Amino acid sequence: MTDSLPQLGTDEILVELDGFTATVTINRPAKLNSVTQEMSDALVAVATWANESDDVRVIILTGAGERSFCAGSDIRSLDKYATPWDFRNREDYCDALRALRKPIIAAINGYAFGGGLETAMTCDIRLAAETASLAAPEIKLGWIGGGGMASFLAHSAGASNAALMLLTGDPISAQQALSWGIVSEVLPSQQLLGRARELAAVIASRPPIAAETAKANLRASYNMSQDAAVAYERDLQTITFATADADEGRAAFAEKREGVFHRR
Repeated sequence: MTDSLPQLGTDEILVELDGFTATVTINRPAKLNSVTQEMSDALVAVATWANESDDVRVIILTGAGERSFCAGSDIRSLDKYATPWDFRNREDYCDALRALRKPIIAAINGYAFGGGLETAMTCDIRLAAETASLAAPEIKLGWIGGGGMASFLAHSAGASNAALMLLTGDPISAQQALSWGIVSEVLPSQQLLGRARELAAVIASRPPIAAETAKANLRASYNMSQDAAVAYERDLQTITFATADADEGRAAFAEKREGVFHRR
């Protein structure tokens, strides 16, 4: 499967494929894994590759080193845009990750600040090391986040807790993030990636079209009335029920064996 990996042209974004799980590591630890435009372009390429590849069923996103998951965009790189309109219309890594059809797990191993928090919030499941901290510090520099920060925080933590983070810019601990529903689990640092891989393996064993559809259904339900969400879910259920993987699932159940699924 090594030949299936994307060619990125940088060693600051690393991709490893193990079974059906792609582990993507933001690899700039000396700069707290802050993201340059070259790294952003690589993350966009990784997301495109993952969406198109039948070899990928789940993605794990983490940071290199022990200090930081991702500290957001490299501030120095933001001055290169000629106009605010160019900045507004940049190809952004958070947009690319949000467009992933495959499930993605964030293994937050340290600082998740600014765009790094937006990146984590874009992921479907978030696990955090005990030493992790999370912040939306843009307000301290005179701007706000632009990668879905407010929407994702409000959905996960509630409006008041989101406001506390957005209006102060101060960090919260992993345990506080757990109590607010921003992350699902907090683990010792040395167990974080192992737990992410364990969870990814479980999800990868599920029929992949069903997993991708479950993700799409969850995202869509954010913006629908309950009646519309139930109707949409019923339509998606009908589509998945007609797949070859669903046929295999029913056959495996009847024959009391594990299913073998092919994303068909």
